[in-house]
Amino acid sequence: MNKLPLSNKLPLSGVVITLNEARNIERCLASLSMCDELLVVDSGSTDGTVELARSHGARVVHHDWPGFGKQKQFAVQEATHDWVLCLDADEWLSDGLQGAIMERFTPSPRSGAYRCARRNLFLGRPLSFGGGYPDAKVRLFDRRQARWSDDHVHEKVIADCAVDELPGDLMHDTAPSLDEAVAKWASYASMQAQAMHDRGQRASPGKMLLSPVSRFIKQWIFQQGFRDGVAGLALAGFSSFFCFYKYLALWRLSAEGSD
Repeated sequence: MNKLPLSNKLPLSGVVITLNEARNIERCLASLSMCDELLVVDSGSTDGTVELARSHGARVVHHDWPGFGKQKQFAVQEATHDWVLCLDADEWLSDGLQGAIMERFTPSPRSGAYRCARRNLFLGRPLSFGGGYPDAKVRLFDRRQARWSDDHVHEKVIADCAVDELPGDLMHDTAPSLDEAVAKWASYASMQAQAMHDRGQRASPGKMLLSPVSRFIKQWIFQQGFRDGVAGLALAGFSSFFCFYKYLALWRLSAEGSD
């Protein structure tokens, strides 16, 4: 990854939220070396994440966990600069994306928000199909013109301006091992179920049966996940299973509420 001299820093805050991300945080922050400020908002790490972040020059702020969307918006508001570049700790900028961002700030950005393609790695394998790529995300924006949604999970940037495209890939290591993939996806599915329950949604046998099948067909066939081989099959299978898990968790929440 390119590391820039101090004179080439951009008037930009690189913003990351963390909880026990010691394995990932250095790679993430190194890719943000062009940013004038590095800001890490941590919700209680105990694995050395905070110390590693500070060793890379990041300002670290503690904030108790309110959900993904609200935590990211809190971090954006804590930033020194109005222009923010928001990454998850398990993401990093490719050299191509890093260069594209530098170009957009020469002399200044022409749009208020920028979208880039995210290339997901699943169990160490980069994906090109099946929803794994291009997984477009808005991550670079002027906080006066865009903001994070309040969603507890699957949060997104809401822009009040035109969104332009950035060439280059945002890299994302979804889970390097099978055990971590299971734990991470189960946690997300449970959070989704809780959010759905809070909105008054309920599970039905039809949803529990048909939604996972539909999800697998979409990713494996229509999004051509089969072209990624075993990795594509694994992604479609995981996605389908945890779609079922989400509706099962939703059904359980509803059953508990009626007891």
